[in-house]
Parts: sequence; structure tokens; C-alpha cells
Amino acid sequence: MQTHPRRNPWHAGEVQLQARLGVEGRMAEVGARVIRDFMPDQHRTFYAQLPFLVLGAVDEAGTPWATLVEGAPGFVHSPDPRTLRIEALPGRDDPAHAGVVAGAALGCLGIELPTRRRNRVNGRVQARDDGGFTLAVEWAFGNCPQYIQTRTPTAVEREAAAVERMTALDEAARAAIAAADTFFVASYVDEDGDPARRGVDVSHRGGRPGFVRVDGDVLTIPDFAGNLHFNTLGNLLVNPRAGLVFVDFERGDLLQLAGETELILEGEELARFEGAERLWRVTAQQVVRRRGALASRWRFGQFSPRSLETGTW
Repeated sequence: MQTHPRRNPWHAGEVQLQARLGVEGRMAEVGARVIRDFMPDQHRTFYAQLPFLVLGAVDEAGTPWATLVEGAPGFVHSPDPRTLRIEALPGRDDPAHAGVVAGAALGCLGIELPTRRRNRVNGRVQARDDGGFTLAVEWAFGNCPQYIQTRTPTAVEREAAAVERMTALDEAARAAIAAADTFFVASYVDEDGDPARRGVDVSHRGGRPGFVRVDGDVLTIPDFAGNLHFNTLGNLLVNPRAGLVFVDFERGDLLQLAGETELILEGEELARFEGAERLWRVTAQQVVRRRGALASRWRFGQFSPRSLETGTW
């Protein structure tokens, strides 16, 4: 998602994918109506209820990373409609840490697992201090609840283990991905190759365990019917790099990976993924495993009703 306000919020990659479906005109109207350069009051209240926030950041090498930060409800709050304050930072052992600096573009996703509500805010870090950072809002919009699995939280005593850094997936990482029903993905574009016009986005992906196929270091991910924004895939079309984070909700582990991506928009392989409209791949080139990174544990509730009705993931 581009991050300098104008009436049509879509960048070239998003528009190209919308045009493939013949919806670019309609989406120009939708974007102007639902994507704002400020947060409505209901969104500001929503963020203040959350116990965690998903972040997408880009490190000094241009690698995108997705991560989670936590706090007691209220740790994310909005002093005014164009400002979001987060009283937390990624830890120094988090590869996203270096990307949260003053002036940096950042993507934020607020997701409330018990109710399946979610909202997105993209902008730039206005200031950072030892306690957290302040985000200047550039785009804010809501997302529908489809493909989100409900969970309820329980706080525990955190006992984080040593950080493991790898250049490939090991068997434990492959097993964790194969068992996952949720992950988050960070991506970005520099419009016209200009980092000053960088837009970073982070989004949710969900499905029944096994919806991500793992072949060695390559993940193949189905893209199902959605809102036609193409925020993630539009970014990957222009800049084929992504950062993913898989959450072990029972143990509080985070598995972060980053690598190059490929879009698969048609062909025989697509037909082998039931319900998928597109596929995308990421080859893991950097992997960070942080066991016990989260202070909360989450008890599974139910699969998204949309998924149960359609049978598609």
C-alpha cells in the first residue's frame, strides 16, 4: 500500500492485478471511499483494546520482516485521528527491531482474535524512544473477518529461550509451518524506486492446518477470494520479497522468515489447490526462531465460518 495521500490509494502493482480481473475502475471508487488518511473513532477505540499488534518493517538491507509486539490493553492508543502511539518495541533479538526508527515506513495490523475483527494502519515512524514509537498515519482501513480463526488469550510467565538464526528451514521449522493455520506477511514497495516513497504493509493469512505447502525451503501459499485490494500481491509483483511470521499460539514461539517470492496467476498447479484463485511462493533465505517470545498463550476457538461454508482455504 502506498503511503502518500491522494484520492486513488492504489499503486501500479495493485492496479495491474485489479485490471486482470477487470475491476480497476470499481476499486478506484472503493479505495477513495474506504481507505482514509486518518483513523475513524471506532478504529481508534479498537486499537486501544488489543493485547498485541502485528508490525511489518524493513531492515537496513531492504529485507521485510513481520513480527508481533505485546502489552496490556491500552498499550496501543491514538492521541488524535492521525496518530497511533505504541508503547512497545520489537526486542533487540527481533530482526524487525532495526526497521522501527524515526522516519521509517511501517505497516501495522490490529487483529482481535476472539471477535475476528481487524484493521490496518500504514504510515511512518514519527518518533521513537526507549518505551515505544509514534506512528504518523498515512492510510487506515478495515478488513473483513474471513479466514481468521478465533482464539482466547491467557497470560503466562514468559521464559524466552535463545534465538536461533538459520539460512534455511530445519525439520522443526517445516513441521511448525505445516501445522499452522495462521501467519502474517510483510511486504513493501518503493514507488519509482524512491525509498522516500516507501509503503510497507502487513497482512493476515489463514486456513486449515496444511494450507501452506512446504517443499524444502520453498513455501507455496494459496490466495483465496478476498477484498480485491491486492495489497500483498501487488507489492510482491513490484518487489518480490516478503517477510513471514508463524505463531505457535500454544507455546508462544515465533518463527520468522524472509526471502524472495514468485506469483503464480494461472496454470495446472493452481488447480491442485482447492478454492485458490492465485498462488504465491516464498523461498526462505533468512530464518529466525524465537521460542517463548510471546507472553500470552492462546486457546483455539473455531475456524472461520466463511471457510466452513465454502470449504475453501
